[in-house]
Amino acid sequence: MDTPALHALVPLAATLALRVAAAAPDGVTVELDHRPELCTAGGVLHGGAIMALADTAGALCAYLNLPEGATGTTTVESKTNLLAAVRGGTLTASATPLHVGSRLVVVETELRRDDGRLAAKTTQTQAVLA
Repeated sequence: MDTPALHALVPLAATLALRVAAAAPDGVTVELDHRPELCTAGGVLHGGAIMALADTAGALCAYLNLPEGATGTTTVESKTNLLAAVRGGTLTASATPLHVGSRLVVVETELRRDDGRLAAKTTQTQAVLA
């Protein structure tokens, strides 16, 4: 899965200009550049943009782990802790599967700033669509 394929699969990823840096069943890395139109007051990246990045990375990770015969995945639960403000640079989401089952995939995503500081952490559950 590369960036154009992600944009075709998830149109919001194109709107946010997300980039796939790596994509394999054991881990996915997706990047989002800080831009003024994605910010709240004071130039801080909006939590909704951060959560959209996390959800997209987690969904891609789940998608790459779908069992044979599955048609897709959808988020059924998501929990994000916002830990540090993002005021510039690139936010990198690294998603790894915690559980891969026939009906549910649970993914953990760490979102780090350019300086390596953990900005957010998300755990989400994706339903397997048959």
